[in-house]
Amino acid sequence: MNQSDTICAISTAQGMGAIAVIRLAGPQAFAICDQIFLPARKGKKIAEQAGNTVHFGRINDGEKDLDEVLLTVFKAPHSFTGDDVVEIACHGAPYIQQQLLQLLTQQGARLAQPGEFTQRAFLNGKMDLSQAEAVADLIAARSEAARRVALQQMRGGFSSALLQLRERLLWFISLVELELDFSEEDVEFANRDELAALVNELEAHLQRLVQSFSLGNVIKNGIPVAIVGHTNAGKSTLLNALLNEERAIVSDIHGTTRDAIEDSINLGGISFRFIDTAGIRSTADQIENMGIALTYNKVKQAAIVLLLVDVNDPEDKIHEAVSDIRQKTDPQRQQLLVVVNKTDLSDPETLKTKFSKAAFSELSGSDNIVAISAKHRHNLDQLTSELLKSVDLQAIDNDEIIVTNARHHEALSQALISLQRVKEGLQNGISGDFLAQDIREVLHHIGSITGQISTDEILGNIFKNFCIGK
Repeated sequence: MNQSDTICAISTAQGMGAIAVIRLAGPQAFAICDQIFLPARKGKKIAEQAGNTVHFGRINDGEKDLDEVLLTVFKAPHSFTGDDVVEIACHGAPYIQQQLLQLLTQQGARLAQPGEFTQRAFLNGKMDLSQAEAVADLIAARSEAARRVALQQMRGGFSSALLQLRERLLWFISLVELELDFSEEDVEFANRDELAALVNELEAHLQRLVQSFSLGNVIKNGIPVAIVGHTNAGKSTLLNALLNEERAIVSDIHGTTRDAIEDSINLGGISFRFIDTAGIRSTADQIENMGIALTYNKVKQAAIVLLLVDVNDPEDKIHEAVSDIRQKTDPQRQQLLVVVNKTDLSDPETLKTKFSKAAFSELSGSDNIVAISAKHRHNLDQLTSELLKSVDLQAIDNDEIIVTNARHHEALSQALISLQRVKEGLQNGISGDFLAQDIREVLHHIGSITGQISTDEILGNIFKNFCIGK
């Protein structure tokens, strides 16, 4: 990607709409527009216009007018990329968009690569690498929580915290390396007790960031929720009720669902990915058994397991289902929620005695029990409330830093390992040169997140996944 080129691309979504925006950035952006843009009010050329101004006029293709447009001028360095930038708002017909792109390329621009505008913003110092990645996360946000976390990172909340960590370590490593210059005089510039206190503080901070990834990952990608239970417990009915559409086939015939059906829904600003699975039972049907094996596989992948039981089933059958699923879940990383269905076919007294929290607590390892009627959509609000309890909404509400990017999580994990080596080195009294090397590793891993330390391969990997025009 050559920064001396002038690049162009459609920045709005592909297809037909009321308007489309075509972005042009680079040293020749203004000169190219002057060749094809005829302003309604004759006067200055584009390069002579003030920045952050909008101009109405026509796009001229030789002897004919292509479209009436609004042309917005951004002058370097006060633009998204840091270059001279023009954004042309034209009518949204795909033909007009393509003709306008063709005109721009004929005048010397080239089509932008995916993410090239944002990459230029990074290379021109308009944002760091973690902020650039947050741009892609904001575009792809599927829930309110994902939007808020991405926006916070794009505004530099995450970068600022990392910069503070890095600056404090840089101060100490400069003192440690100064000691190496006076090694023959046996002097100590870096107070080891102060460095140990700083390392303990940074270790706790890095651990919080690393641990936040489990929350950040589900915020970004949605929380996988497996709906499991015996045949005819009402799993497909519950999925349809939650999605408010007939997504899965519902039938009184046992074993109707033989494959996993997935769909997502936004609840309370959080995206949940519900997975309706094949009913669990003993059967000689080979295809159905394959579906049951897939059910157990989906249970392993889920963050939340909704075990649906029929209120009218015998107690031993219900307890067998709870015990079976409990053995296949990991309480350290998964939550089990017992959902008693078909309450419309039972009386309150049966629910109180047969499904008391005390009776299920020891068996399931959890007192999370909700009684519903999926068919009549009764008590689904309580079920939603229980699902939302699985997410640390307070951390989001308090704008705490939450790591959502796998690359950041890996770099922070490596920084934490290196920092723990620094801690061990201080405890064992290792020499300053070895101590400095371990601190440099911490600085390297933290710097790789914000792009203070980067390679062309890393940059190419990150920006190739952006949409064209951004």
